[in-house]
Amino acid sequence: MGKGHFGLIGLGVMGENLVLNAERNGFSSVVYNRTAQKTDDFLAGLGAGKQISAAYSLQEFVDKLEKPRRILMMIKAGQPIDDTIASIAPYLEEGDLLIDGGNSLFKDTERRVAELESMSFGYIGMGVSGGAKGALEGPSMMPGGTRQAYDAIESLVSKMAAQVEDGPCVTYIGPGGSGHFVKTVHNGIEYGVEQILAEAYDLMKRGAGLNGSQMADVLGQWNSTEELSSYLVEITEVCLRTKDPEDGGDLVEKIVDVAGQKGTGLWTVISALELGVAVPTIYESVNARVLSSLHGERQKAETVLHGPGATALELGSPIDGMAPLQDACVLSCIASYAQGIALIEEASRVYNYELNIAAIAQIWKGGCIIRARLLKRIQEAYNNNSELANLMLDPWFAEQIQRRLPGLRQTVIEATRAGIPVPCFAASLSYIDSYRTARLPQNLVQAMRDCFGSHTYKRLDKGGDFHTEWLP
Repeated sequence: MGKGHFGLIGLGVMGENLVLNAERNGFSSVVYNRTAQKTDDFLAGLGAGKQISAAYSLQEFVDKLEKPRRILMMIKAGQPIDDTIASIAPYLEEGDLLIDGGNSLFKDTERRVAELESMSFGYIGMGVSGGAKGALEGPSMMPGGTRQAYDAIESLVSKMAAQVEDGPCVTYIGPGGSGHFVKTVHNGIEYGVEQILAEAYDLMKRGAGLNGSQMADVLGQWNSTEELSSYLVEITEVCLRTKDPEDGGDLVEKIVDVAGQKGTGLWTVISALELGVAVPTIYESVNARVLSSLHGERQKAETVLHGPGATALELGSPIDGMAPLQDACVLSCIASYAQGIALIEEASRVYNYELNIAAIAQIWKGGCIIRARLLKRIQEAYNNNSELANLMLDPWFAEQIQRRLPGLRQTVIEATRAGIPVPCFAASLSYIDSYRTARLPQNLVQAMRDCFGSHTYKRLDKGGDFHTEWLP
């Protein structure tokens, strides 16, 4: 084997599968891992007999790659990325390109793009979604950096990416850290949809008394519809249908009710707060994971803080797909997408990313965790009107909201009556109700701000700023 077309640093599951993906698509590769044994195991196992060679030092790794070098780093975000850049930079030459394929904070990527470009190296911050299976078979990829840097890897990533009816699930996202920003928001939307489906499961189990197989049948019905057909609904059905091999019971009921998180959902919420964008559905999904971590406290609280008690909820029949609950899931998922897109659009304005929402929806249609049939509608909405203020104002989505809002409202009412928490359903309902309300009560909030802090206020009937001495 001659010089490798492509280099990979970091042989975790994602790294291994991405390099196998590249090799399958005709790109010979060189791999390096800081643990030599991991490299040996890979070359003796999954990498055996393929156009993949090993390197055991960074200098050897760089020397084995054809110029200009294309190097993908699949390592832990944060300091390990900076350390790797510092270690490999002395061996790089003008025109060489580093790609960070992990979940890095977009502000870190902004800094690294500026630093590496100043040294005449290229740098791409590329969000990769699809999990281990997607990495192997074709993920969705979100590369950001200079256009010149992206052009240098387009032939590689366009073949590695998932393929849908209108092209590969990869495109040039924009400058700086835009690729990692879009991937962060992708994960925030993912948090929202996962929590929405968890709330639906809780209501079907505790409010309707369904077992795992019955709930899976409902999810199967939902997955056959345009509005809810998606990868996450599909795997939720699988999880609910899976039985414990030891006793034949529903396996999901044996799992401790504590959900982990790696930070991207939190970064989405922080970015939304910094940019002044409302993302209540996504925020509540993060908050739900935080509350789930209070496992011991919740066990004690249940014995002290009593709820309404068990009651049958009016959420429809499994035969008709539990229509009100289905409506709640559809509208809450739309709310999660709408909030994420609003955040992407505001970041595009503030950071001058010039992001294309229709193009982003297109690359999310395959490979990634939030892939869904709904994304085709989102793509069409922004192709029809690139200046759309909010996804909910598109005629198709507006009709969905008008038709399904009673079902969402009924679901929240029934859950509240039973004392079953539905933070994402409730937040989505409030988001929609707030967005469609021409006059909100924040005029009173502004009056209070002026009363205690002389912050002034504006009037409906006059121009300018006003202050009132409210107190004697």
